[in-house]
Amino acid sequence: MRSLIYSICTVAFFGTATAYAQPDIDGGPVNVPTEGIIDGVFIQEHIPTKRMIPYEHVREADAIWSRRAFEYLDLREKINHTLYYPLDEITGGGDWVKNATRWSLWTVIRTHIIKGDLRVFSPYNPLNQFGEWDGYQLKYPVDPEPGLTYDTDSIYREEMVYFLGKLGPQSDIAEVDDDGYEIILTLPDGSSTFKYPPPDTMWYTSKDIVQYRIKEDWFFDKERSVLDVRILAIAPVVYEVTEDSQGEKSISGMRELFWLYFPHCRFVFNNYFVYNESNDAQWMSFDDLFWKRRFSSVIYKESNIHDRKIETYQAGVDALYESQKIRNEIRNIEHDVWSF
Repeated sequence: MRSLIYSICTVAFFGTATAYAQPDIDGGPVNVPTEGIIDGVFIQEHIPTKRMIPYEHVREADAIWSRRAFEYLDLREKINHTLYYPLDEITGGGDWVKNATRWSLWTVIRTHIIKGDLRVFSPYNPLNQFGEWDGYQLKYPVDPEPGLTYDTDSIYREEMVYFLGKLGPQSDIAEVDDDGYEIILTLPDGSSTFKYPPPDTMWYTSKDIVQYRIKEDWFFDKERSVLDVRILAIAPVVYEVTEDSQGEKSISGMRELFWLYFPHCRFVFNNYFVYNESNDAQWMSFDDLFWKRRFSSVIYKESNIHDRKIETYQAGVDALYESQKIRNEIRNIEHDVWSF
């Protein structure tokens, strides 16, 4: 009888273990540069293989208060350097050089967009590129053809150039290519003109990302009696650079490259290291960083009747004061619940 019970328990245990077996995870770099070589005292395998902690289920009836906020994370701030560094590099030959031990958040995002693990949402309406940028609503996905990927779908790959890089200057070579690519063209009237080869693609690297913008919902869950927050979307931001007739470049503003659905990003962020300045043995993941909110951010918009940003009615220091006022109002919600 005992043998039968033991056999049943063993089958149940291994059946459960198989059902919850960890799938193959393509996590970040680990400290095993070569087979049989450990760059350290132990193998750092916890983060690259750990499971993602799911969100607590929230019923609509339990959310008795909520407020939507939009914030930006300035990567120039020291506390946000863990998102910015280490920098990657793309050589003139197109080779992508990444850090050997850990990656910046942009390196992680770009890697998994190319692999097809992250879905890109356009920041503007494709039918009206000069209209209001409302990509944070995640209404405009950019997908390859069914069954194709970044490597096999040429049209999708060309579309992604706009989101992952920018077109460089045209070449000034004026001669006929030996491969048959005609650079010199003859017009119908007999005159000649030049057909320049396509411009080189200048891919964005970690140093080009100056901000990350996030969309999040703050809410009070009466079932757990807590004030909680969920990040819904994230967008990398670069400088908008203009060039005048004399060739002088200047920064005219900032531009959102694209938006990502954050709950999907968690499956990727969960397995990449984030640097810990205090302890090299206790590195967390990017998902842990966002979960614990170990970053500095500024609110630039909240849900309001006018659907306007703070910059439309406040400027400079007053805008920062308005941002802090909104944050304090959110925090006071939980304080007031337990005070009255």
